[in-house]
Amino acid sequence: MRSGFIDVIVGRSRQGVGLHAFIVMGTVAMWTIAMDQAHAIDVKLTMEEAKKALAAGRGPMEKANTPEEVKKVLLQASVNTRIGADPEKDSCGTSAILRTKRFWLESFGRKEATESKKQKQEIHMPDDKIQKYLDMPNLEMEVQLCGDDEYFAEGVQMALQQGSKTIKPVDLSPAEKGRKNEGQGPAYRSRFTARFAYDSFDPNAKTKVMVIFPDGKLSEFEADFSKIK
Repeated sequence: MRSGFIDVIVGRSRQGVGLHAFIVMGTVAMWTIAMDQAHAIDVKLTMEEAKKALAAGRGPMEKANTPEEVKKVLLQASVNTRIGADPEKDSCGTSAILRTKRFWLESFGRKEATESKKQKQEIHMPDDKIQKYLDMPNLEMEVQLCGDDEYFAEGVQMALQQGSKTIKPVDLSPAEKGRKNEGQGPAYRSRFTARFAYDSFDPNAKTKVMVIFPDGKLSEFEADFSKIK
């Protein structure tokens, strides 16, 4: 039975059907890969895609008519690009917000909506300013973490690990002085910003985020960049 089935497939391939099947399978495979990568961090965006990102940010803000609705829109925006701990479940777990090109463009879309409402006329970002964000060379990461005293994060360093490759930031801002933590856990909360060159890491890869303290203490968590736009 199995031999007969193989003979039929071979016979069809000789007639060109097998080639057609191969092309279809190849097309499906390419489409599947494209779908997998469609949700990865967008390193290269066209002007058309940028304007769609602006519109995606503008839409929800145009519909938000109360302070509560505005707060909900802003909160969702940060959730979309957050990696690490979920503050709703772990108020002092280490987490980061990735400020990708789409993040910046959607945030300006929300500003467009806000200003349009204030001025009662359509306000849009000019193309030359959009282009500046399309040309941004670095991914910005705002990291939040907790410790036991106001200066616990002073001198903190950061790196990304992708497989055997360690990626260091091109720029690292000093950590803020700790603010009193209202939630459970350590007494203070701080944050700092790191910038990583887009050409230094794989935007589709699973990544380990490492925060290194001056005393050698290490805080780390896993992140899947392929799920961030």
